[in-house]
Amino acid sequence: MKGALLELELDAPALAGNPLGDPARRTVLVWTPPGGAAGLPAVTFLHGFGGSVRGWTNASLFAPTVPERIDALVAAGEIPPFVAVFPDGATALGGTQWTNAPAVGRYQDWVAEDVRTAIEARLGTLARREARAVVGKSSGGYGALCLGRDRPDVFALVAAHAPDCCFEYCYLPDLPKTAAALLAASDPAAWLADAKRRARDTKLAGSDFTPLSVLAMAAHYSPDPAAPLGLALPFELPTARLRDDVWARWLEHDPVRFVPRAAAALGRLTGVFLDCGTRDEFNLRWGTRMVAEALRAAGVAVEHQEFEDGHSGTAYRYDASLRWIVPRLARS
Repeated sequence: MKGALLELELDAPALAGNPLGDPARRTVLVWTPPGGAAGLPAVTFLHGFGGSVRGWTNASLFAPTVPERIDALVAAGEIPPFVAVFPDGATALGGTQWTNAPAVGRYQDWVAEDVRTAIEARLGTLARREARAVVGKSSGGYGALCLGRDRPDVFALVAAHAPDCCFEYCYLPDLPKTAAALLAASDPAAWLADAKRRARDTKLAGSDFTPLSVLAMAAHYSPDPAAPLGLALPFELPTARLRDDVWARWLEHDPVRFVPRAAAALGRLTGVFLDCGTRDEFNLRWGTRMVAEALRAAGVAVEHQEFEDGHSGTAYRYDASLRWIVPRLARS
C-alpha cells in the first residue's frame, strides 16, 4: 500500500460498565493516505454482525482487503484523499447494531463520541460534520442509518450496504429456526453458553448463526432486565407463537418505520448511499427500496443501487459508495 494502516488502542468511556462485560478499551484501525491525516475528512466504517475490527484486513483469494481497496482508489485519483476509521463492535452476543442498547452497551456513543474525538485529537482530521461520513454493511448499515437519524450533528453523509430493514422479511423467517434451536436448552443463556463451548472445543455450526443473531437482535430491540441475558424473545416456547407485544417493540426499530418518523433529522444529511444485492439471502432488497423511497420523501439526496449478488462477499461494493460519498465531503 502507498498509504499507512495504523493500529490504535483507544479507551471507550461509552462502553465502561456495559452489561455484557465487554472490554472498554478497543482496537481501532485507521488508514491514512501518503502525507498523513491532518486536515482531511474522515469516513468511519462499521462492520457487520459476527465480525470484528480484524475482519477488515482479512484477505480473500485474489481479492484486496478493504484498506487495500481504499488505498488503490486514492492512489489512482478516483477519489480524493481521506482518512478511513475502523472501530471494533465485537460483543459477547456476537456483535452490535451500533446503537445505544441497554442490554448491550452504548456503541453509538462509542462511534460518535469516543472514536471521533480521539481520531481528531491524535491525527488532526477535520473536526466538522460536513467532513465526516459513516459507512456500514448489514448490521453496520443499520447502525449507519441510526447514526444518520440520531447524530446528524456529527455525520453529514451515510452509506448503508444491505442494511437490516423491513423486519417482517429479514427477521421473521429466522424466528422458528431459533425456537427449534432453543428447545434443547433451559433458557437462552444456557444455549449461548453451550454455543461458546462448541466454538472453543471445535467450531460453531452453521446452524448456530441464526439463533445467535436473533438473541443479539432481541438484546437490541426488546431488552428485559428480568429475563435471561437481559432480553425478551419475540416468540413463545415451546410453540414458537409470535409474542405480538414484543414483536411490536422490534418493529419500532425498523428503518422502514423509523425513517419516515425521523424525516426532520435525516433531512439534515448531505446525502445517503444505499445498495443491496438482488439475490440477498435475507430479503433486504425490498426493505432497502422502501428506505430509499422514504428518504427521498424526506427530501434527502439518495443514491440507490442494486447489483447482481447476494449478502456475503460484497466488499467490492465499498468502491461504489466511496466514489459517491468522498467527493461530497468538506475539505476545509
